[in-house]
Amino acid sequence: MSTTTGARRSVDVAHLTRVRASDPGAFARAWARRSRRPLLGDDGRMLLVAADHPARGALGIRGDAMAMGSRTDLLARLATALSRPGVDGVLGTPDVLDDLLLMGALEDKVVIGSMNRGGLQGAAFELDDRFTGYSAAEIARRGIDGGKMLTRIALDDPGSVATLEASGRAVSELADQGIMAMVEPFWSQRRDGKVVNLLDPESTIKSIGVASALGTSSAHTWLKLPVVDDLERVMDATTLPTLLLGGDPKGDPRDTYAAWGRSLSIPQVRGLVVGRALLYPPDGDVAAAVDIAADLVHGGAS
Repeated sequence: MSTTTGARRSVDVAHLTRVRASDPGAFARAWARRSRRPLLGDDGRMLLVAADHPARGALGIRGDAMAMGSRTDLLARLATALSRPGVDGVLGTPDVLDDLLLMGALEDKVVIGSMNRGGLQGAAFELDDRFTGYSAAEIARRGIDGGKMLTRIALDDPGSVATLEASGRAVSELADQGIMAMVEPFWSQRRDGKVVNLLDPESTIKSIGVASALGTSSAHTWLKLPVVDDLERVMDATTLPTLLLGGDPKGDPRDTYAAWGRSLSIPQVRGLVVGRALLYPPDGDVAAAVDIAADLVHGGAS
């Protein structure tokens, strides 16, 4: 049994491992009986917490390279976040979501499955971001509410075209099932062997244009975009509903909250999907950080 600073929830790791070892069919049964809710509430907004970073080997936060290395700690933080009023759901990979499911943390929550995690952070093949997580068929089978795909576009890397093709196919397959496709595009390039996402307005607008056109239907496509300068002009590049991502937490959290608040007044922006900035705040108080974001999304911003 373990707890973590700023998180009042506990995680029974022995129980989770025992079920995995002795009764793997428990997962299918639990997904089948999970209580679901509409994608959007009455105010048309959404706050999701994200936890698909470890699957790409991206564990670092504020200089701590292994900050997300403890699964017990991560699950405790997620359970705390999901227990707070105004948190609509979670974005994660199958391993994380299966744990949360057995913990009872996914009842009446929006659940988004992360689909492509093969572009490991720092790898030579990082931009050939293979679909190694959820498939559209499995998302539909489990009653998961949407599928998310990272779609980085680098004109000087041939791996990008494979990612674009796979993302387009996933958008089509999800649309066929009437399920949300959450596309997270970046205009990217390699600098000194490292992938860098370009966060200027013009590059973001280009990425929106490419991502919005993926697949055979855009009826169920949402975007997941960074908060960048001149965001009103950037968002004018699309009519697709959009959730803003938290990104790598740096600097004063109050500045981050203020930027989110200003952005939420833009009509296309329907809410936030944030991971590290809420789950690992500088003071360790997960509940307080989540409550601020929930008020921005569902309270003050509306």
